[in-house]
Amino acid sequence: MTTVKGIVIKERTAGEQDKFIDILTEEYGVIELTVKGAKKVSGKSGSSVQLFAYSAFCYSQRRDYLILNSAEPIRIFYGLRDSLTKISLASYFADVLRFCIRPETRNGDIMRLFLNTLHYLEKDLRDEKMLKAIFELRLMSEIGFMPDILACRDCGLFEPSELFFSVKESCFYCKDCFHGNADEWYKVKISVLSAMRHILLSDFDRLYNFRISPETMQKLSLIAENYLISHLERNFRTLGFYKSLKL
Repeated sequence: MTTVKGIVIKERTAGEQDKFIDILTEEYGVIELTVKGAKKVSGKSGSSVQLFAYSAFCYSQRRDYLILNSAEPIRIFYGLRDSLTKISLASYFADVLRFCIRPETRNGDIMRLFLNTLHYLEKDLRDEKMLKAIFELRLMSEIGFMPDILACRDCGLFEPSELFFSVKESCFYCKDCFHGNADEWYKVKISVLSAMRHILLSDFDRLYNFRISPETMQKLSLIAENYLISHLERNFRTLGFYKSLKL
């Protein structure tokens, strides 16, 4: 038998009594477990295998399946269910993780990013738009898609007052060096670049500790979302549903 800590990011029915759960783990990426008699399980054991439960799972392999033997809850994130926007945003995060996390890879920092983001989301400690941008940009960096945000690609200027950032090219040019099609680039101020640098380069202890204006947040949110979608080359229905709730 194997014991691992993980968080449930997907659940689906299997027959009349069983279900499958996908859990994000630090050691093995995303793995699928079969939960026998899931509909009969209640109390602490039942809460351990529900969506967004962070638990210690004990399982064994039978042929091609991993069968759950027992589970102990660590953190359940009940508060996410208090708001449709919260649970929808968390579901979007989970869908992204299921798509981009490879099996048999260590994901310690990604696990920490997800758990911390859910904590801030559940407790209303940060604005949803900020948490979404943090998750999207930092995740992309963790899986190997970090943009070049250190200096102007041409002249090396570190802090231009205005700049043009490209989602496709993953870099920026100061306004003096930019000669491209402005419709294909984001024209932003240094405040947006500073927020991106904080998200991409800060230690986890400081990651969620910054403040920006609503105007800067709007630009940052747009860039972060389009950066993830562009480089993963995938649209997510959960994102579309979440955005429909915010209209």
